Amino acid sequence: MVNICLIGTGRAGMIHGRNMVKKIKYAELSALCDPMEENLQNAQAELAVKYTYQDYQEALANDEIDAVIIVTPTAYHKEIAIAAAKAKKHILCEKPLAMDEQECKEIISEAQKNNVKLQVGFMRRFDVSFQEAKKVIDSGEIGDVVLVKSLTHGPSKPKEWMYDISLSSGPIGEVNSHDLDTLRWFANDEVASIYAIGGNFRSPEMGGQYPDYYDTVSMNLKFKNGILGAIDGAQYVQYGYDARAEILGTNGSILIGDQGKNNLFVANKNHQITHSTMNSWTYLFREAYVKEDQAFVDCIMEDTMPLVTGYDGLMAVKLVHTGLTSLLNNKIEYL
Repeated sequence: MVNICLIGTGRAGMIHGRNMVKKIKYAELSALCDPMEENLQNAQAELAVKYTYQDYQEALANDEIDAVIIVTPTAYHKEIAIAAAKAKKHILCEKPLAMDEQECKEIISEAQKNNVKLQVGFMRRFDVSFQEAKKVIDSGEIGDVVLVKSLTHGPSKPKEWMYDISLSSGPIGEVNSHDLDTLRWFANDEVASIYAIGGNFRSPEMGGQYPDYYDTVSMNLKFKNGILGAIDGAQYVQYGYDARAEILGTNGSILIGDQGKNNLFVANKNHQITHSTMNSWTYLFREAYVKEDQAFVDCIMEDTMPLVTGYDGLMAVKLVHTGLTSLLNNKIEYL
């Protein structure tokens, strides 16, 4: 068994916590850690683990713990991940891996030095539809890939700190880091250039205090192998959560996802047909999170490389910062 400590018991953290308790083979959720006592108590009431901590250093000192799942604000990822690596604990870190490229490199270096697994939480790589699309691409069924498009729209109103793009990077960081990782994965190459444009359409009242804030962005990318990429992202769309992708090849194409929550359509006497929209990423990717958590445990048990590595996390952070630089400077940025 792999004994795991969950560090961070908020909404995203509890997805991993519930999975580890109920759905993951060869895993034991042994400990919870959260500096907020109320969060910790609520999580413990539901998950009933052996140990609880408010200080992650105390958790890392526990020799029974083999691995940690880090689901804290990004600003704390580096210090916790490095401390975990030094304590010889394997690491699953939610995206983004760190605040900047240098922090990512330090985490990767420490994990390698201490021979611990480092997996980054890009759950779309574990979604059945996304994985099947990757298999089709690799099989050559649609010919050579020429264009990959991906979008993410989030329904929630931004929290106050998100309007400050020096902290959040706006939608490029908050929602499109998943799309950037998806494009790299499907194109099987690195990005050569990015051009981003955007605007603030849904929160104009915040423009005075946060003049650089944008809630909608469109990005064009070109990969070193010539493949084209397109991403659009938005926050506070209100209609629901939306994550889709399209891959165009020389001999065919692939579509992933739709806006609906299910395949139910209701026709009424007013000659209208209704279809429920997807309400949350937590629902759409619920099974992907299970597969992600299982893959983390499996790579520890089998001593294999994680599907999403620290390098993938580093490149996502690099692309987010390059895209934001392009947006702010209104010019193509080359990598």
